[in-house]
Amino acid sequence: MTAHGAIVADGRMAFDRDDDDKARRFRAAALPYLDDVYTLARYLLRNAADAEDAAQECYLRAFRHFDTFRGGPIKPWLLAILRNVCRVEYARRNAHAGVQSESLGAAEQCAEGLWADAEATPERETLRRLDGETLQRLIAQLPEQFRETLVLREINELSYREIAEVLAVPVGTVMSRLARARALLRDAWMAEEKGTHA
Repeated sequence: MTAHGAIVADGRMAFDRDDDDKARRFRAAALPYLDDVYTLARYLLRNAADAEDAAQECYLRAFRHFDTFRGGPIKPWLLAILRNVCRVEYARRNAHAGVQSESLGAAEQCAEGLWADAEATPERETLRRLDGETLQRLIAQLPEQFRETLVLREINELSYREIAEVLAVPVGTVMSRLARARALLRDAWMAEEKGTHA
């Protein structure tokens, strides 16, 4: 083996060790949140196969850019990547996105000032008691911005600040969207209850 060959071989071994180390660190940090990523994808895309594809694409992108991760909680970073994957890769499937975005401003203004997040709210108690399938169906029917905010808070248990980072909006917007989402969900549940008892 020539000296040049030995240098190249040593360089490859160092590169392989770096890649192995990066992969090991990524697995340890990111894999515990795979279910959370899939859950959000399932609510955003409303299709199991699309959600699986989006979660896989999210993890591929996250691994590719893992060197740019600045530390701190990795879950909001992964969910932000997933959200971008869903927006970019699957935006063409959501023909109603434009209509929902136009009505969002008015809905958020109506909800402004109504938010409150006490430890035990009636909505939280209702969420705990509701039938799982019915709840999933009702959440899936919410407008996208409200649905994703509710899922990030109530299912993925992110803080308001973490949700604001994921959605790239102010914390106040997160609070108003969450209040509106809870109100819409409560109204949908009450309508469901009236329909089943009628």
